[in-house]
Amino acid sequence: MPKTEIETYIENAPNERQERLWNLYYLIKKIMPEAEERIRYGMPTFYWHTNVVHFALMKQHIGLYPSPSGVLYFQKLEPGFKTAKGTIQLPFTKEMPYDSIEKMLENRMDELKRKYSQ
Repeated sequence: MPKTEIETYIENAPNERQERLWNLYYLIKKIMPEAEERIRYGMPTFYWHTNVVHFALMKQHIGLYPSPSGVLYFQKLEPGFKTAKGTIQLPFTKEMPYDSIEKMLENRMDELKRKYSQ
């Protein structure tokens, strides 16, 4: 089976960064099996009626871009992470908060399903 663009993106990342990227990728796929996988703005993107979430490897962190509502939800669960309007920084110096990411993405999908099922 051919590799997806996102799989190729992860395989091209430095070896020491790949485990977190793979874990994040599989977590998102589990939560959003109906989403299309794309590369948008140079970043892995999951699309379902709209761009649901992007992620990208940065020098000191993984940038997670779940929309402003996703960031606000995540901040309630994990106040110790640096965020901006649409961005969460997941630094390599901290454990990945996979449970909180999962809850935030489930909330994001619920939000979109309500919006697009009307």
